[in-house]
Amino acid sequence: MAETGLTEPPAAAVAAGRAGFRRLLVSLGIATGALSGLYAGIGSVLLPLQIEHIDRAHKVAALGLVAGVAAVFAAVFNPIGGALSDRTRSPFGRRAPWLIGGSLGLIVVLAFFGQAATIPLVLVAWCLAQAVANLYQAPLTAVVPDRVSKQRRGLASSVVGVASVLGGVAGIGIAGRFTGRLAFGYLVLGGVVLLTAVYFVLSTHDEAAASLPRQPRGRRSLAARLGDFFSALGHRDFACVFTSRAAAILGYYLVVGFELYILTNYIRLPHGLRPAEGVTIMAAIGAAGALVAAAVCGPLSDRLDRRKPFVFISSALAGAGCILPVISPTFITAELFAAFAGISFGCYLSVDAALVTLVLPRSEDAARDLGVLNIANAGPQVVAPLLAALIIGHLGGYPVLFVMGGCCGVVGAFAVMPVRAVR
Repeated sequence: MAETGLTEPPAAAVAAGRAGFRRLLVSLGIATGALSGLYAGIGSVLLPLQIEHIDRAHKVAALGLVAGVAAVFAAVFNPIGGALSDRTRSPFGRRAPWLIGGSLGLIVVLAFFGQAATIPLVLVAWCLAQAVANLYQAPLTAVVPDRVSKQRRGLASSVVGVASVLGGVAGIGIAGRFTGRLAFGYLVLGGVVLLTAVYFVLSTHDEAAASLPRQPRGRRSLAARLGDFFSALGHRDFACVFTSRAAAILGYYLVVGFELYILTNYIRLPHGLRPAEGVTIMAAIGAAGALVAAAVCGPLSDRLDRRKPFVFISSALAGAGCILPVISPTFITAELFAAFAGISFGCYLSVDAALVTLVLPRSEDAARDLGVLNIANAGPQVVAPLLAALIIGHLGGYPVLFVMGGCCGVVGAFAVMPVRAVR
């Protein structure tokens, strides 16, 4: 396998022994799940309901605007948070101050979020929440390349993938219990993130910071600094993974971001089933498929030393699953779609996260470059709500939305194939 330019983490940075590695994975999984639960609970339930209460007649357009603009803040603040944490030195490591500070900041912002009573205030609140959440997310994402050896990253990525799925389901379930008390729901989700961040920092220690050189602080032009900031995109493999992830995430959020409205206005639900309950059921089905796929695919990719075939299959499967609700807009096919999406998403999460860490150019800038890669997550979330609102309102409605999501999955599958440094 060709070298990528990424050196192994220093020996002191790798979790020592099996007990230390297990402890790291458990605490990382808990923290990752809590953050995933916050995003899913707000994005799938609390935010759509809050907008619907404020302006029912224009809810689709309003949700598209709010989600799209807020995603810009996610795209900007994630690499910034990564770069800042890369250069932070503290007795608790370079990531800990941002994890504790970011989770505390989330509580403050979410308290304001719950009281927003107009669409402009909701927009401001979600933008602030995305900014703070991504200052938190960037250092958390960097834990795997910081502290896990290359040979065990498939397993670590599986844990992160499973935790993300379980956390998303839990977050949706928690949010569903506060449909009549939205403000309290925001605080509960934020409180869980804070508690898990404290647990992670207290139960693990980032020894890598002590062995990494301090970055020089010379006077350089803004253009030169920006060039360094986005330098990872100049590496072919990193750029291919960036493109693959952007396409896959765009397809995912075209559909999932409007799932509540899809069940309200397109899918024929069984008598007595409310749309919010349907979202929870679909999330549970997707989680079951994702758990199985993530548990199998991550360790299997370690054993086979293969990453690309798993990413290709998962993206293609996600694209194929989007066709089912177009053929028959019933809740049964929606459940089948959720199963397809869950299996593909679990496989994708568990293997793509490992693939990403293997194409990073420099370990010293891991969080920064992962933050740049996160633009492939956040950028499509800028486009997806606006594009989805346009499709729903003017370009064919929900069937076309599913078709577009499927096409994006296929593009994501083929984009990863030119990667050379990873098999």
